[in-house]
Amino acid sequence: MPTSLPPIDPYADGLLDVGEENQVYWCTSGNPAGRPALVVHGGPGSGSSPGPRKLFDPNVFRIVQFDQRGCGRSIPSAADPGTDMAVNTTEHLIADMERLRAHLGIDRWLLYGGSWGSTLVLAYAERYPERVTGIVLVGVTTTRRREIDWLYRGVARLLPAEWERFRAALPSGGDLVEGYRQQLEHPDAVVRRSAAIEWCRWEDAVIAHESLGSPGQYSAKPDTAMLAFVRICTHYFAHAAWLDEGVLLREAGRLAGIPGELIHGRLDLSAPLETAWELANVWPDARLHVIDDSGHTGSPAMGEALARAIARFAQPDDCRIGEVRSCKSSEP
Repeated sequence: MPTSLPPIDPYADGLLDVGEENQVYWCTSGNPAGRPALVVHGGPGSGSSPGPRKLFDPNVFRIVQFDQRGCGRSIPSAADPGTDMAVNTTEHLIADMERLRAHLGIDRWLLYGGSWGSTLVLAYAERYPERVTGIVLVGVTTTRRREIDWLYRGVARLLPAEWERFRAALPSGGDLVEGYRQQLEHPDAVVRRSAAIEWCRWEDAVIAHESLGSPGQYSAKPDTAMLAFVRICTHYFAHAAWLDEGVLLREAGRLAGIPGELIHGRLDLSAPLETAWELANVWPDARLHVIDDSGHTGSPAMGEALARAIARFAQPDDCRIGEVRSCKSSEP
């Protein structure tokens, strides 16, 4: 998202052994003595990037990033067909986040996540609410089966030609996400790569209408990153992230007392506004900001809203107490 802050380079990084022969890459930037903030990337399987660091004032925040299992600089890579995906689940990622917090000597931290990252943030925060000072989410998802079904079938009503190509790339009918997952497990590298390309072509089609949506945003990934991304995506979405349907909304009461900022684009086809609205209604300490000109890939207005939301958490904790309920969004 566009902001006025300059690029921020990490001052420390490393690989954390999280067990099951996995090592998770992490880095920290900003103020080593600042307010801890964890940036949780989307995808799943996209890996971290320098961009989100620019949302945080480096004089105020200690910014922590990590690459979730199987992607980015974490090892082994999911692009390697020999990498065991059975030890890459939401439960494993929650445990990795908590292990990273302890490793870095952090007591409590602000959580920031977008898209899939918002699902993982919510899952972690509902498990460890005592470790969370606040939450900022953008492009809110909870990875319910209804959300997955919308993205890989329902939105076909708006993109029939593109969806027909997406569907036709599989050798048979049935569940598309599971079908693509099986293709990414195929022993033939050509089959795996072809499936990854078609998956990314569909993802590109869904965001292509957005003013800042690059027609080749997903397809432009290098082969290794693309294979890891699609293999992890299909693995998680075929299993609905191993979350009971609607559980993150049902258990949002566990977030009571944690201030939250939910920022969502009204034009988001990938993740319609409904989920963010539902979450705001069951989380009394969160407020929803709907960005009229934005889709899933954002806009300058969304970037400004994100910067304001994060700046809120640069203030002393007692300055935020009691302010949320008077600021709840009235967006339908």
